[in-house]
Amino acid sequence: MQWKKAHFIGIGGVGMSATAKLLRDAGVAISGSDEAVYPPISTMLEAEGIAYKTPYAATNIPADVDLIVIGKNAKLIPETNAEVAAALESKKLVLSFPEVLAEVSKDKENIVVAGSYGKSTSTALLAHCLEQADLAPSYFIGAVPISPKTSARMQSGPLFVLEGDEYPASNTDPRSKFLLMQPAHLLLTPLAHDHFNIFPTPADYLKPFYELTKLLPASATMVVCVEGPLSKEFLGTITRPVVTYGLHEGDYTTANIVWGEKTHFNILQNDKIIVSIETTQLGVHNIQNIVGVAALVFTLKLMSPEQFAKGVASFKGIVRRLDRKSERTSIPIFEGFGSSFEKLQSAVAAMRQHFTDRRLLVVFEPNTIGWRSRATLEQYDMAFVGAAKVYIFNPPHDGKETELSLQDIVARVRESGIDAVGVSTADEALALIKQDLSADDCILLSSSGAMGGLVEAIPKLAEEKFPK
Repeated sequence: MQWKKAHFIGIGGVGMSATAKLLRDAGVAISGSDEAVYPPISTMLEAEGIAYKTPYAATNIPADVDLIVIGKNAKLIPETNAEVAAALESKKLVLSFPEVLAEVSKDKENIVVAGSYGKSTSTALLAHCLEQADLAPSYFIGAVPISPKTSARMQSGPLFVLEGDEYPASNTDPRSKFLLMQPAHLLLTPLAHDHFNIFPTPADYLKPFYELTKLLPASATMVVCVEGPLSKEFLGTITRPVVTYGLHEGDYTTANIVWGEKTHFNILQNDKIIVSIETTQLGVHNIQNIVGVAALVFTLKLMSPEQFAKGVASFKGIVRRLDRKSERTSIPIFEGFGSSFEKLQSAVAAMRQHFTDRRLLVVFEPNTIGWRSRATLEQYDMAFVGAAKVYIFNPPHDGKETELSLQDIVARVRESGIDAVGVSTADEALALIKQDLSADDCILLSSSGAMGGLVEAIPKLAEEKFPK
């Protein structure tokens, strides 16, 4: 490795922490900083022995570093962040984490997994199955997985699995992160308009995905989901050979789904059953993820159907993607990442699919700009279909006129026919839930933020009130 010591500014980000681990595993000494770091990233960094400092300060940067990596968030700009300003003035090499990934993966055969939703789970599933088949893949997952046991790893095999994100690489580099990842093959999960602050229109959103396909070599395998609000539009413009997948449409599809704590189904290739699958993952979207990964591994002939089925059966998912939060209560409590409408809606649908005889309570924090914008208020009309009650945690505020208030959001959800209540603090939410919670309930926690510690506090409350 060309670097000996690297400092990560914004190490609390999922991509930054995973990239820091890759460098650390390659023998690079790592330091880092952030304003605040929350679980599961703080837990992951602690487990990996990667130290960091809070808050940001110019003095956090060691004098002897030869690389500084700066993350992508609004607080990492030199005008308001002294540590970032010091880094840019230091004459040290400054890179974004996608640029670092490009360097560490340059000698591998890169499989990039991109798309609007399902990409973290699909990346983790692919890495896990390849690992279980003894193919020793390297991988980078933009989330904290349960399977495999870490978010990033360098191994001896020729394949490198990379979760690719359409979001800009840094505050000074507008290129989508995945455009730096040198794909040899591509798995594209469902597409839906997202990140409205960066991509105002669906056409703006699709543009980097078109650019990504142009980076593929002629020999590349390109697997694309045919189901999704923008997926068909995207596929209609692609001229290179494509392998398609979906629940009911595409070259790879499903049949005979039997839902349960362990769900069973068949994967078909051109209407012929090629493998029978058992999975503990919840929801239609996770079946879709499994089919997409199957399409890739079977097209590339990376493993047998038996090896793939064994890998899927042992896959435990990733943190915050419908992972069960406690086994010590009779109340099923799952957390589903709620950064977009599609992710929230699929999580709600999954809970209803698997717990049909229970009342569904949803605790939701509208953390992202897409949830807090007046331009997208109509999303709340269908976001919670199937829920009995929704507790809406007070969103962060930027002071913009186009920003929704908690009262605006609660009123709109109530208009859709869902019982909704706004909560300003974690203590207020806990008091209400303690009062409302009954033995025949299930709970979905959904946010892309910390939600005031409720992700940890609500399971503890349920354990006390309804122990298993």
